[in-house]
Amino acid sequence: MPRVIMHIDMDAFFAAVEQRDDPSLMGKPVIIGALPGSRGVVSTASYEARKFGVHSAMPIAQAHKRCPHGVFLPPVGRKYSQVSKQIKSILEGVTPRMQMASVDEAYLDITDCEKLHGTPRQTALLAKGRIRDELKLSCSVGIGPNRLIAKIASDIEKPDGLTIVTPEDVADFLAPLEVGRIPGIGKVTNRTLAKLGIKSIGQLAATPLEKLVRHFGKNGGESLNRKSHGISSDIVEKREGRKSISKERTFGVDEKNPEKLRHVLLKLSGDIGRQLRKEGRSGRCVNLKIRLDGFETHTCAKTLEESTDADDVIFKSAWNLYQQSAYTGRPVRLIGVRLSDFGRESGTQLGLFDIPKKEKTRSIYLAMDAIRDKFGADAIKPADAYDDQVDKKATPKKK
Repeated sequence: MPRVIMHIDMDAFFAAVEQRDDPSLMGKPVIIGALPGSRGVVSTASYEARKFGVHSAMPIAQAHKRCPHGVFLPPVGRKYSQVSKQIKSILEGVTPRMQMASVDEAYLDITDCEKLHGTPRQTALLAKGRIRDELKLSCSVGIGPNRLIAKIASDIEKPDGLTIVTPEDVADFLAPLEVGRIPGIGKVTNRTLAKLGIKSIGQLAATPLEKLVRHFGKNGGESLNRKSHGISSDIVEKREGRKSISKERTFGVDEKNPEKLRHVLLKLSGDIGRQLRKEGRSGRCVNLKIRLDGFETHTCAKTLEESTDADDVIFKSAWNLYQQSAYTGRPVRLIGVRLSDFGRESGTQLGLFDIPKKEKTRSIYLAMDAIRDKFGADAIKPADAYDDQVDKKATPKKK
């Protein structure tokens, strides 16, 4: 029996929360992100702002040019996290087989919910109604035989939409949609597909696998082929049991260049930070893993004063662990980073000025996450170093 998977996607989440909490913003174009005059980007735009072409990951200067009369507000991470927990609580009342995918979206396995809540449509309306009644927010829902179809379906009729795709209708549902509707297809992949004359998911499904592998590599080509045919996981599981998040890189040839290892740690730390923010987690223990020639493996760890989900904090700790280890300069076969010790804060009280600084840093990372979600993982990258040193070449000499 095919599973029945439901995807809940909150509508313009950050902006909607601000409009709910400040009725004077209702009906106005609200833009959450950097403030005009800065070099930041849009995190979320209300649907009133989207009418002017404003969207997430857009440079704030461009958003201000398109919508100069918009209400620009900085994101308040703590508020959104709290509302996300309330959404999670509501959805757990629909089915225990529920998984939050990020602060504003979730997957639910409602396969066996018919005796409790009725048909899949009735179950979706129940979830939408509870979120609307209890939180005064709207969401869009997609239902399908797996996670991929459910997620794509939830984006079809926004805002406050409901789209149901049966297993028999998957091919017909996907065929006319633009390839950009497939999660994970970023700007670069979309551009390459367009050059190949592939604009719709139906055209992608009709493209020989060999051709896709030739242009996107084995893993990339096979992934595109599966997704174009609507093939995806139908497993929904809670993540409360996760004890850590780790990322690692194995080198084809042993690597001993510290600068190369440093760049790899920078990338791995960023991947961990992004995953933490998607799951609404933070951790205190940073662990570095190094595997040398002959599979000789070593680990070392550092416990932070407070929990973090910030890429730079994770990277600094991992890099310091490497520099302080006895393995600098030795050829490395594998290097990895792990963050653990979730959900436990230290007894150290933040200073008065530390809280807004931490919120500002988190808002920057959320904006970067939005850019990567929209344009692909490589759309925006961190600076080459996380330090306070000034580039001497760029510093004018004193006369």
